[in-house]
Amino acid sequence: MNIPNPLSAAQISGYFAFALGILAFLQKDDRRLRALVGLQAFSYAVHFVLLGSIAAAVASLVTTVRAVLSLYTRSPAAAIAILVVNVGLGFVTVRSAVGWLPVAASSAGTLAFFFFAGIPMRLVLLGSTGFWLANNLILGSIGGTLLELFIALANGTTCVRLSRAARRARRDGRAS
Repeated sequence: MNIPNPLSAAQISGYFAFALGILAFLQKDDRRLRALVGLQAFSYAVHFVLLGSIAAAVASLVTTVRAVLSLYTRSPAAAIAILVVNVGLGFVTVRSAVGWLPVAASSAGTLAFFFFAGIPMRLVLLGSTGFWLANNLILGSIGGTLLELFIALANGTTCVRLSRAARRARRDGRAS
């Protein structure tokens, strides 16, 4: 495995995506979260172009469009259109099995945002994070790997907190 130059333009753009991703996931406002995820995904696309992964760059651009569209609609038709475009572009850009990881990640994220809520949404997003993490480890993306680890930790912690809150609510509801 090649050890990446941590100060290359590709890696620096990945650090920028990492910073935007952290900023996005610290937002309490869903609209700001979605807007910042769009910016983060666009910067991810630049990062992946510089790393030479066109399939990951295209999947990131699809994620950018999805994030922006989700500011205006939660339409299942829009979600299906995004999925069709994502997989179609995958067939055009993917050159190896590894190239399908970002396509799967972007597709899982689309399903999560448009068809799920609460813990199920976060579990599907955790799967998406797993695909991105594997992709980034294979590509040698330092910032991308750190970002996905942060997202996995934050998302996993949120799932545990939501689960505990639901158990407390059920328990308190029975005690009344």
